[in-house]
Amino acid sequence: MKLSIIVATYNRKHELKELFESLQHQTLPPDRFEIVVIDDGSTDGTGQYIGEIESTVSFGIQYHYHQNKGPGYARTLGMEQANGDVFIFIDSDCIAPPHYLQTIADVFQYRQIDAFGGPDKSSQAFSPWDKAVNYVMTSFLTTGGLRGSSGKMLARYYPRSFNMGLRREVFEKIGGFGSIYHYGEDIEFSHRIIESGARVEYIEDAFVYHKRRSSPVSFMKQVFKMGKARIQLGQIDRSMLEPLHFIPSFFLITLFVFVVGAIVSDIVRVLFVIVLLGFLIFCLYLTIDGYRQSRDPLTAILIPIVFCIQIAAYGTGMIAEGIQTLRKK
Repeated sequence: MKLSIIVATYNRKHELKELFESLQHQTLPPDRFEIVVIDDGSTDGTGQYIGEIESTVSFGIQYHYHQNKGPGYARTLGMEQANGDVFIFIDSDCIAPPHYLQTIADVFQYRQIDAFGGPDKSSQAFSPWDKAVNYVMTSFLTTGGLRGSSGKMLARYYPRSFNMGLRREVFEKIGGFGSIYHYGEDIEFSHRIIESGARVEYIEDAFVYHKRRSSPVSFMKQVFKMGKARIQLGQIDRSMLEPLHFIPSFFLITLFVFVVGAIVSDIVRVLFVIVLLGFLIFCLYLTIDGYRQSRDPLTAILIPIVFCIQIAAYGTGMIAEGIQTLRKK
């Protein structure tokens, strides 16, 4: 069995260096895998960098460049060009631990699954901001329960493109990614994999270290697009839009109603204070739990800030896309 690791990238040369270094130290023999880099129109010298390192790494590298068409198109092109029996998607801002590929190969060989998804974690070498973002995106107290994991999830689990894979036969059966979504195309792809009857498994030990967005502004923009994409996914199939996904939007609307109502009503003002106090207590609990896990005071302090950005951006994105959808109808 040979694995094809497909990396869609756009102006991420600095991230590819760390990813390739981690792939160079895999316990899986290098003749068992290849790297397929799909350059989605980069202008930062990504192609030149790939050419420079191609002869220095022990594994095979394919490099394909095309004008910017989005990650969905790039990943589909990667599957079309790949030579492996199993396709693995990993984002350029991820780092793979040494056992990563061997773990995946063993599961596909001995458990006969058709597709998988794996978790993402933060490394001790990450900055406090990166650790805080990772906590908010993966903790069961925040969105981890919605994203799903082994044995504990609040919503249906969909493998995500930062760490997922499938057999070649599944791709040949269902086709590639939808290219109309800048965010959410991996959920729609996973949905079609599941609906095809494929056996999908969550591999706890096949984790990656995921850096995500490195600044509050870029993180806010990313999560806003995620909120918009969730409404778009619901228009394709209602099962991809569950009641729990509306919690951030519901919270923002409720907060707005309380703020307006508190101006004219003493009762609403009291209720607003109670709700706000409850939210602050929850944020304090996140801080304490974050410190328990990270043992880093700055990470713990940043966690409630990241959480508030996430709630505001995701909820606003869903509301904006919902209004736009209603206008079109």
